[in-house]
Amino acid sequence: MTRVAGIDCGTNSIRLLVADVHPDTGELIELDRRMTIVRLGQGVDRTGRLAPEALERTFAACRDYAAVIEEFGAEKLRFVATSASRDAENRDDFVRGVVEILGVEPEVITGDQEAEFSFTGATGELHGDDRRLVVDIGGGSTEFVVGNRHVEAARSVDIGCVRLTERHVRHDPPSAEEIAAIRADVRAAMDLAAETVPITEAGTLVGLAGSVTTVAAIALGLQEYDSTKIHHARISRAQVDAVVDRLLASTHDERAAIPVIHPGRVDVIIAGALVLAEIMERTGAAEVVVSEHDILDGIALSVA
Repeated sequence: MTRVAGIDCGTNSIRLLVADVHPDTGELIELDRRMTIVRLGQGVDRTGRLAPEALERTFAACRDYAAVIEEFGAEKLRFVATSASRDAENRDDFVRGVVEILGVEPEVITGDQEAEFSFTGATGELHGDDRRLVVDIGGGSTEFVVGNRHVEAARSVDIGCVRLTERHVRHDPPSAEEIAAIRADVRAAMDLAAETVPITEAGTLVGLAGSVTTVAAIALGLQEYDSTKIHHARISRAQVDAVVDRLLASTHDERAAIPVIHPGRVDVIIAGALVLAEIMERTGAAEVVVSEHDILDGIALSVA
């Protein structure tokens, strides 16, 4: 077994996985998994730059993660950066800070690479030979990946919970016009994805990342976030629609009072839930299989 660490730095959160991985079998034994909301993508859609305060929040999390990596004695580290840092004019500032703290250069990966990692991490434990559509709903982008054991087609499109919220939402709860604008963006993005990915031709829909797991936790009626109950839960389209209706009718304070919504997701969970609901409607999926394993697991496997 090789002890590795993987870091996924997205638009809304930065996450760490330390694991022992068998390089031949792909067996992965999780030692530590954690997430910090840093909102690196704050304002990027509008300004094209990473905000100084967003960079400092991210660097603070990196310092915490460096201590964890040292404590576990990980032999190898891979740091992957996704949507926000792809889009930013000043991403060199981000790269320099990460190198100073962690000693590795962040790989600002393409959307296609992001999709490959997400698919590998999410489907490694699933059985059966059916075709799967994996959707990774992030802060700045959403990845659509179709395949079985290997990726057949993938497309990253610029719809994410942070990007859509910053672009459209000015009221709390959002107005009917704002909700319609979000839905229209999602539908247009799915049209783009469908040009290269057969999103309606998979037998199983697999959903990843915080928007999906949070919707699942609400649908399951959990009073605290429990990844063991969420991982591989099957959430019906009716349950997702019910959660969306509840969120659309709620104020910020009412959403903050729902115990399974992380404080850093309170303002963006509506957009994330709408993305999931629109995907289920477009694909005709009766349910979504929720995975707690995602791009992080794919990154860790790639390191080994």
